[in-house]
Amino acid sequence: MASQDARLALQETDEVDNITATYIFSGPDEDPKRAEGGRVDVMKPKSKHSWRNQPLVAYLADLFLPAGYPHSVSDDYLPYQVYVSVLNFSELPIQTDSLQAFCSSIAGLLSSRAVLQGVGVGNADASPTSALLLHILQDTSGRIATIFFAHRVGTALEPECKMYRLAADVFNDIAMILDCLSPMVPAGTQRVGILSTAGVLRALCGVAGGSSKASLSAHFARWGNLAELNAKDSSQETVVSLIGMLVGSFVVSHITGFKKTWAALLTLLALHLSSNYLAVRSVQMTSLNRQRTNIVFTSLLESDPDLNIYSLRPSQPRPRTPLPRPNSSLWRKPLTPADVAAKERIFHRSGTLLWVSRTPDKSQDLGSAEIGVPLASFLRNARLSFKTTLPMRALDTLFKGEEYILFLFPRSQDRMTKWHACIVLKKGCKVFGQIKAWVHALLAARVLAGSALEKDGVADVLTVVERVLGFLNTGQRFEKYCLTLLQLGWDLQIGALETKAGRRVEAV
Repeated sequence: MASQDARLALQETDEVDNITATYIFSGPDEDPKRAEGGRVDVMKPKSKHSWRNQPLVAYLADLFLPAGYPHSVSDDYLPYQVYVSVLNFSELPIQTDSLQAFCSSIAGLLSSRAVLQGVGVGNADASPTSALLLHILQDTSGRIATIFFAHRVGTALEPECKMYRLAADVFNDIAMILDCLSPMVPAGTQRVGILSTAGVLRALCGVAGGSSKASLSAHFARWGNLAELNAKDSSQETVVSLIGMLVGSFVVSHITGFKKTWAALLTLLALHLSSNYLAVRSVQMTSLNRQRTNIVFTSLLESDPDLNIYSLRPSQPRPRTPLPRPNSSLWRKPLTPADVAAKERIFHRSGTLLWVSRTPDKSQDLGSAEIGVPLASFLRNARLSFKTTLPMRALDTLFKGEEYILFLFPRSQDRMTKWHACIVLKKGCKVFGQIKAWVHALLAARVLAGSALEKDGVADVLTVVERVLGFLNTGQRFEKYCLTLLQLGWDLQIGALETKAGRRVEAV
């Protein structure tokens, strides 16, 4: 029977410091550094709020209110939202800079004309009531889509603001194409479906475009002049949109044929998306999201003359050809925000552990990672009592002085391929700890990618995790990495690695 000292208790809290569960690990009273599993018991506390005990009410609260409500917002949040939600029935178009706004205005007129034709403008047999009902259905579907889309990706809009800013225009342009297709579709269910889909896409454009634009505006405002920046931006858009409407009036009146209309529409949309893509690519974000962290720290690690991948691998015969040490004359300086902006992709798979080498042909997809996961996901079991093979006591000892706990799992039976890193964040973990956890997972996955592991593999993975952590901590190496990034203009105070509300744990 395990003694009291052999038990390990971890308390998990949500984003507002409410206790969600207590995990009790018990096992043999052995050396805590040994990779041995044990028994896990989960204790669920009773919620302090009675409405939290009702699944439907709790789900609706999470769906309509911000994560952590009411603690995560100010006291005037609810009154303001009530007045805005009740009194504001208008939808303002989301438009941005110069050329793309000009193209979007003209393309919008062409699609609006197509919609009017589709609902029967100019047709004596058309019913105003049916047109109104179609508009209501289109508007309703868009509003419902807005609620669910904001709930699903709301937390990821700021870390991935460049991606969602361009995605908003993709949604909008597809909606315009569907509007122009609607007159060619027989009246009835098919036309209603196409116009409703267009309404949903415009709603997604409003959420993604408005939220990401706010993040970009905050990035641009260096002197705290966010209000003035938005006011001037609005003035610019008004002038450009006005010119676009004037030119569009000429275009609409002279382009009436089927082929000419589609040629003009596709040309305008191509210019619209191209200008938006170039605009987004020109933005040099200084925060470290997942993709930028991969790029920046791959460069730093490859340029570190003390890094030897072989020395971090589990015990195995040393290769005949050792890994060459970097030549300082061949390795570039650490990457600046401008350098990373030229390398990063706008659309990418979130959560990918990508080793972005200085030569593109040597870049390697190492697997994936999740950060801020609940302990149930980390243990891969949501039952209240179960057995685990994870060396939890060894991990607790290893990460005693860190703000996180990390372990890697093979994504397939072939342990030579890709890995999935699960990162549990401790209570009070700051942005520095989150970045270190991600870099730890990136380097550990790089080491494991070329390692031959034993059949069980758990002990070997623990060895790699321990050696990589020792490498990052030796001589405050990771702190020196971060100091270098600060000198290059990177902002390490903005948390951009968590794309959804995460959990925190602490020992009790």
